[in-house]
Amino acid sequence: MVRALAHRFNQAPGTTRAILWAISAGFTFSVLNTLVRGLSLQLHPFETQFLRNLFSLIVMLPIILRAGVIAYMPTSIGGQFSRGAVHALGMTLWFYALPHLALADTTAIGYTGPIFSMLGAAWLLGEKMRADRWIAALIGFTGVMIVVGPRLAGTGGWYSLIMLASAPVFSLSFLLTKMLTRHDSPAVIVVWQALTVSLITLPLAIPVWQWPTPAQWGVFAVAGALGIFAHWCQTHALKAADVSATQSAKFLDLLWASTWGFLVFGDQPSGYTLVGGVVIVAATLWIARREARLARAAARPAP
Repeated sequence: MVRALAHRFNQAPGTTRAILWAISAGFTFSVLNTLVRGLSLQLHPFETQFLRNLFSLIVMLPIILRAGVIAYMPTSIGGQFSRGAVHALGMTLWFYALPHLALADTTAIGYTGPIFSMLGAAWLLGEKMRADRWIAALIGFTGVMIVVGPRLAGTGGWYSLIMLASAPVFSLSFLLTKMLTRHDSPAVIVVWQALTVSLITLPLAIPVWQWPTPAQWGVFAVAGALGIFAHWCQTHALKAADVSATQSAKFLDLLWASTWGFLVFGDQPSGYTLVGGVVIVAATLWIARREARLARAAARPAP
């Protein structure tokens, strides 16, 4: 059965596969974010972000050593470090605000990012921005604002703005990743992200260092594995289709974040979250079906 599902997945249109990769990445990131939010409430956020990336690299080491270091050499080391620096900046802003905001709010505020990604994809990558992709992204963004709008004027304060500032930075990182997929495999990109971000965030972690407990070390190991898998799925999504084709699927992450926030931290989902979630799901399903229909039409031989 697994083989049949894998075959069906491989035969699906590129945009369909990209959206499924994006949904998988989003769910994995939601679990990862739940773990690192718990850790950032116990350790300094700068130390948490460094160890989260370091353990991603450690998890990959056996695979790297088995295949050989040469197999993971990128086409452009400078390009990998540039992308790593941008991603490290986004993570620093994100981790700094993380302990002070509810998980659903953190996710929702970050989802102004798809708008920046779509603008950047048209500008930097020359992607064709169809009206239906804009409509899906804007409907999804409307759903996010239904959820987070009433809370922006609440207790978040400056931390909401710091979290908001991370969105365009992450969007630029995703666009750079998309550019790197033209020459490097997802595995190479993920390994070099873990390496470059670890090196760049180490100086921030040293002044606030506190030795983790054995249990915390274990959680960091799990977080490292989840981070690798999530970025691997995300990179596959970026490789399989245009950036703009997958942005509406990212809004589903808000549902995962609301669920984990309630189960782990006791964050009560509001009526706004439920209404906004319905809007987000509707936008995601609509664009996914439309992209699949257009891909099948394009693959059909001309009469």
